[in-house]
Amino acid sequence: MTTDTAATRATTGSQSINLTLATLAFTISFWAWNLIGPLGVVYTDQLDLSASQKSILVAIPVLVGSLGRILTGALTDRFGGRLMFTVLLVVTIPFVLLVAAAGRLASYPLLLVAGFLLGVAGTTFAVGIPFVNAWYDKSRRGFATGVFGAGMGGTALSAFFTPRFVSWFGYVATHVVIAVALAATAAVCWMFMRDSPRWVPSHDSVVPKLAAAAKLPITWQLGFLYAATFGGFVAFSTYLPTYLKDVYDFDLQAAGTRTAGFAIAAVLARPLGGILSDRFGPRIITVISCGGAVVLAAWMITTPPVEIPAGIDFVLMAICMGLGSGSVFSWVAQAAPAERVGSVTGIVGAAGGVGGFFPPLVMGATYDAATHSYTTGLALLAVFAAGAMVFTIFGIRGRPAD
Repeated sequence: MTTDTAATRATTGSQSINLTLATLAFTISFWAWNLIGPLGVVYTDQLDLSASQKSILVAIPVLVGSLGRILTGALTDRFGGRLMFTVLLVVTIPFVLLVAAAGRLASYPLLLVAGFLLGVAGTTFAVGIPFVNAWYDKSRRGFATGVFGAGMGGTALSAFFTPRFVSWFGYVATHVVIAVALAATAAVCWMFMRDSPRWVPSHDSVVPKLAAAAKLPITWQLGFLYAATFGGFVAFSTYLPTYLKDVYDFDLQAAGTRTAGFAIAAVLARPLGGILSDRFGPRIITVISCGGAVVLAAWMITTPPVEIPAGIDFVLMAICMGLGSGSVFSWVAQAAPAERVGSVTGIVGAAGGVGGFFPPLVMGATYDAATHSYTTGLALLAVFAAGAMVFTIFGIRGRPAD
């Protein structure tokens, strides 16, 4: 074996290990980030919440986790992914336990505060993108960011297991289990994760770095598209248990199972979106994603019957959201300057999360309890997705690998 061959194999092994660890950390943190959504029905019954109160409770972690990505992305450029993943996983632990305390005390105001603080778990996305970018060549970054992005499957784990854990172990014990998982993952990341040899710490002040990233047109262009794609995924995965109960009268576990299926479909589609973007360019994949969302949202308005027609509709919507999430961040990896990837990721990631914050509020505000209908909210989703599709075609020009 030659020295060059051995070095190549060592690099490939390190890439795989660190991509796997980053995806694991993202998965567990996303499970924690989505703890409130799967139990929204429980909180609604216990606290007699209105549709608007329920939607605010479910959406508040999304907002904080989204906006916090702006800062964590910039800090990752300075301190590296290994340290940032470890710190954020540890910091999330007391907030998970605070959610447990708030629920046990049946305090809506305390749940809002706990949900606000829990949002820190959602910021790990802005750590992982620059971390895995540094490990991979430009030609494979769509693959790498797509695989890492599959960690959003933590929402599927949360949707499926959190209600069942509550049934099996009890409400407080469920949150303790998640806290232990966060601690264990943090320990594994600190011991075995390594920053890429290519990564060079940036010692620029955070504010100027963010300002420089904000001046790049591609930051806001892709931020808008990520709000439409990943934002759509977040909105569906957090609000779907409530939607399924209101429209189809599913109980907590049945709604959680179907929400988990939605999330799994999106998770599997996200790496595919990155891989296809490496091959065909991110623009066409994003167009397919947004165009498909328009058609599928219109189909949802007709309230297709369960199980098969409705299930097909939701699974296809998840695939569209996953493909688009993968393609947009493949675009980020290709278009953002290397020294600005973390900062651009933070802003684009924040835009995606904010895109997931408002739809649950709109759905709650426009819900017609008399007819169990979300027609207005779904129509607005279709309009927004159509706008994103048109913008993808005509609004962004001359980008790499397009």
